[in-house]
Amino acid sequence: MIRYDFLDTACGALLVAIDETGLRHVDFVDGLRALPIQPEWRQDSHALAPYLAEFRAYFAGELQRFTLPLAAQGTAFQRAVWQALCDIPYGETRSYRDIAIAIGKPTAMRAVGAANGRNPLSIIVPCHRVIGRDGSLTGYAGGLPIKQALLKLEGIQR
Repeated sequence: MIRYDFLDTACGALLVAIDETGLRHVDFVDGLRALPIQPEWRQDSHALAPYLAEFRAYFAGELQRFTLPLAAQGTAFQRAVWQALCDIPYGETRSYRDIAIAIGKPTAMRAVGAANGRNPLSIIVPCHRVIGRDGSLTGYAGGLPIKQALLKLEGIQR
């Protein structure tokens, strides 16, 4: 069963959903591709309390690395991209090309971009840290203003 709750942040409301193995979804409610809550999901503030505490600490500038158990589902390629995203240090950015090289697929920039766009764990798997090779802000499921705000929170000015 998936349990969920919401957290109000400076970037907007955040939906956080877990199952028995860990974090399944993190998504901005008003994002460009917001995840709809499914009828079988149950709101459970108590179960989500430790998860929301880490997000509060992140948004307060007190947490740079999450310790939450993750349960994202995706293809082997998507999981490789998501792991490479997790390897981007707080306060730093990488290009899609950098990620493609990191996973051993240097010509797969578009596929990396697609996997990045299907990331179910916004912020935890820091897809907001991926920018264009020329340093420009590129797509973000939460919308570019949220991406820019997250980068600013981490000390990156764009």
